[in-house]
Amino acid sequence: MSGKILYVEDNPQNMRLVRKILMAAGYDVIEATEGLMGVAVAARECPDLILMDVNLPDINGLEATARLKASPQLAWIPIIAVTANAMHGDREHCIAAGCDGYLAKPVMKNELLNTVASFLNNSAPARAGHRQS
Repeated sequence: MSGKILYVEDNPQNMRLVRKILMAAGYDVIEATEGLMGVAVAARECPDLILMDVNLPDINGLEATARLKASPQLAWIPIIAVTANAMHGDREHCIAAGCDGYLAKPVMKNELLNTVASFLNNSAPARAGHRQS
């Protein structure tokens, strides 16, 4: 597998776990620890996929998602909410806010890899049309 994934996460342990899983699977991982930083890194790096924590210290992940989806240059990038908010209705709330997918914490290795692979495979035509050489 290959692809550039931006992970926006303020918890160092979660960041380390997801980075280790994704890098072992052959993905390039770039990181941001705050929502505004995530938006800026996405604009600069144009990743293939974004994993977005919902509870961040500055703007929350849903606000960061809204900003990314409002940008014509970035709106095509799939965003998966990664959150400890796993109550009934939380998935629907994240999707309604603009996220393309949802993963509950604690993240399970196989679920993470399957979800990432699914979104990267499904977004390949969109990437081809928007990616800079």
